[in-house]
Amino acid sequence: MQANERGGFTIIEVVLVLAIAGLIFLMVFIALPTLQRSQRDTQRRNDLARISTQISQYQTNNNGRLPAAGKLDPLNGDTTLPECSSSSSTTSNSAACFVRNYMNSVNASENEFVDPDGWAYGLTIEVLTNGTQGTANTFDHIVYIYEHAKCNGEVADYSSNARDYAIMYKLEGSGTYCQDNQ
Repeated sequence: MQANERGGFTIIEVVLVLAIAGLIFLMVFIALPTLQRSQRDTQRRNDLARISTQISQYQTNNNGRLPAAGKLDPLNGDTTLPECSSSSSTTSNSAACFVRNYMNSVNASENEFVDPDGWAYGLTIEVLTNGTQGTANTFDHIVYIYEHAKCNGEVADYSSNARDYAIMYKLEGSGTYCQDNQ
C-alpha cells in the first residue's frame, strides 16, 4: 500500500448505503399502519367471540331467550349504563343492560366494553324477519346482533330457529366479520 492512500468509503458507497436505509425505513412506515389495523381487527374478532360466549351465558340464565331488541350508542350520548334487573326484558334498554350485566367486568356503571382504538362499542340488537338480511355497512363502532339469523358471508340471513343469532361488525381494514352460534 502506498503511503498517500487512505482507507475509507467513497461518496457513492455512502449514498448507496443511505438510499438502502431510506428504502427500508419507507417500507416499515408504509407497512406499520396496515399491521396495526390488522392487529386491531384481530382484537375485534376476539371481542365478537366474547360477545357470543356472553350471549350463550345469557341464554342459559334466561331459559334460552336472547336479549330483547334495543340499542346502546355511546357515540350519541349513551355513556352511563342503567341499573338493570337480572332479566333485561323488564328494562327499557335491553342492549345497555346486556352490556352492563354480561360484558363489563370491573366497573359496571360505566361502559368498559371498548374497541381496540379506545372508543366504546355500541350495540344494536334486532330481530330478523323472513326475507330480510342483516348488515354492518359502516365502521361506526357498533356491534350488530341479529336474532333469528345465520351468517352468510358478510350478511346475516333469516333463520326460523329462535335460538339462532349472528353477530356482525364492520372491520377497520376491510370487510365485515360475521359470527353466528353454530
